Amino acid sequence: MPHLVILYSGNLDRPEAEGGSDMRALCRALADAMLTIHDEGGRQVFPTGGTRVLAFPAAHWAIADGGDAGEAAGMGRDYAFIYLNLRMGRGRSAAVQKRSGGALEAVARQHFAEQLSRRPIGITVQVDEGPEVFDAKISSLHPLFTPLRST
Repeated sequence: MPHLVILYSGNLDRPEAEGGSDMRALCRALADAMLTIHDEGGRQVFPTGGTRVLAFPAAHWAIADGGDAGEAAGMGRDYAFIYLNLRMGRGRSAAVQKRSGGALEAVARQHFAEQLSRRPIGITVQVDEGPEVFDAKISSLHPLFTPLRST
């Protein structure tokens, strides 16, 4: 159940030349980072077939003071935000949880490095863990990544 849900201000959907961001590239980079994380026993933490990164722009938003402080600082009024929430099933160690959050933070920091240097933008990475009260999974994806076992 490794789902990374991203909520972001819709102004990030503009073309990059106009202060937007390539959110599809960010989603792919985040998924790729998730697939590289291993636990203390060397096992892949997030199953390939279950790894999902979903991004949703907010049609309407209000951020901080609306731009006054950004304008006064010479960075403009065009504030932006991005909130990344990784939801993990129970059972992973605190070290794995922190490593996962750190890996996602590093990808987001790199992706938005140029924007962070020139405009007011807030980035939050949060890792949450179950407990689930109901957890059903139906997938024809997982078999694609499960090695065939010989009998």
